Amino acid sequence: MKNILKILLVALFSMSSLFALEKEEIKTVMTKKIDASISIIKQKNLTTQEKGQKIIKIIDEVFDYRKMALLSLGRDAWVSATKEQKIRYLKAFEINLKNSYIDKLSLYTDQKVKIIDLESTFTQKSKKERIQLTSELIGQSKTYKVNYLFYKNKTRGWVIWDINLAGTSIITTTRKQYSGLLKQKSLEEMISEIEAKNKING
Repeated sequence: MKNILKILLVALFSMSSLFALEKEEIKTVMTKKIDASISIIKQKNLTTQEKGQKIIKIIDEVFDYRKMALLSLGRDAWVSATKEQKIRYLKAFEINLKNSYIDKLSLYTDQKVKIIDLESTFTQKSKKERIQLTSELIGQSKTYKVNYLFYKNKTRGWVIWDINLAGTSIITTTRKQYSGLLKQKSLEEMISEIEAKNKING
């Protein structure tokens, strides 16, 4: 039984390694994913929900939803959560983020996306490398900067842990929202509220 588990773990690790995104591939891979996503958005025969599901399948492997969820909740709330609450929260966060993305697809009005540059920075304490992929969402009257922030996951390679749209961070915005909720409600109540919202939007 132990040998079977070892083989299974090796197989799973090998599979995840096949999809590991290397630093030099980020620009090319993200350009292809963004182009493919825009192509789907333009398909008039699909509903917004169908478009969203297809796009999520394309971008899923480059997002670290777990890290995004942990950063949004904060260490204190995470540590105080029960095992069941942690599982429910992680699932609810991911579904909520995806639903929010699908909901915003209706705002697309034939804008174009241009990949600008790839920049490396290092964290002050641990000196770990972080990468920012800068892009522009070009509309008829306005151009918005969209920055994708990557960190290197041990098994998955470079993955996205935050997106900054026109100077607004998804993680910072969500963290403020959750922090405000937790001042008024318990963690259990907040998780239940997110789950209820997901059922309505699902």
